Amino acid sequence: MIMDEKNGKQLLSFIDNEDLYRQVERVIEAINNATAESEKRLHRNTVDPFSALFDSLYQGLTLRQWLEQEKMRQTQKTLQNAIGIFHQEIIGSVPGWINLGTGHVSDLKNDSLKIIAEVKNKYNTTKGNHKVSVYDDIAEQLKKNYIGYVGYYVEIIPNNKSVYNKPFTPSDNRTHQRRLEREDIRIVDGKSFYEIVTGDSEAIEKLYMSLPVVIRNILIDQEEKNLIYSSPKKTAIMDNGEVISKEALRRRKKFDTYCIEKDSTFLDLFKRAY
Repeated sequence: MIMDEKNGKQLLSFIDNEDLYRQVERVIEAINNATAESEKRLHRNTVDPFSALFDSLYQGLTLRQWLEQEKMRQTQKTLQNAIGIFHQEIIGSVPGWINLGTGHVSDLKNDSLKIIAEVKNKYNTTKGNHKVSVYDDIAEQLKKNYIGYVGYYVEIIPNNKSVYNKPFTPSDNRTHQRRLEREDIRIVDGKSFYEIVTGDSEAIEKLYMSLPVVIRNILIDQEEKNLIYSSPKKTAIMDNGEVISKEALRRRKKFDTYCIEKDSTFLDLFKRAY
């Protein structure tokens, strides 16, 4: 279990703690913004009370709990987009790799390895007919701007735990033919690509294992920063004299009593993907 704090020992060998924390904070910020927006939508739009009643009772939830769950459900698309950007930013922070950001055909490049890459979070993020466009864009880049490079289409979460690094030959729905097989245009799963990026076959698992403590520290820090807006009734004084918001204290106790790394589901979810 990784116990390092934000400014402590290096968490991962292939990315600085500062960069790792920055990218995790961006995902949490996206969740915060999406949750606030879903709250507005729930109040703005008409909720089917019959559907809510059946669903909440079937799941054994109170209606208040159901509303909270519904808010999170509505943030999933935003979260998935944020996770895709998260992987792009993480890889772009590895020495030698450049995150090209928005406005470019490719997401990442490494001039030393002569690689360009388009990154998607999941195997079904891009529909089949759009994959042809991805292939064509990569082919155009290799012809004009990146001669001698290899172009990768990266699916961070593969289908059925597949491991692959093979020529990318999507099918064209209009012609019912596959694109020409080329060794320099490839499709690769996330675990394999992280190994290409870092040289470590366990890099993506190590990244996953590092996240609970990073997320914990960020959430607690955010609550503690809210102290400036808190009334005395919303604060607590620790044994060491530290003043902390009661919400931060609640989060801290929750994390201390529940160690996610020891939850079998924590690793099981990863193993279901890879």
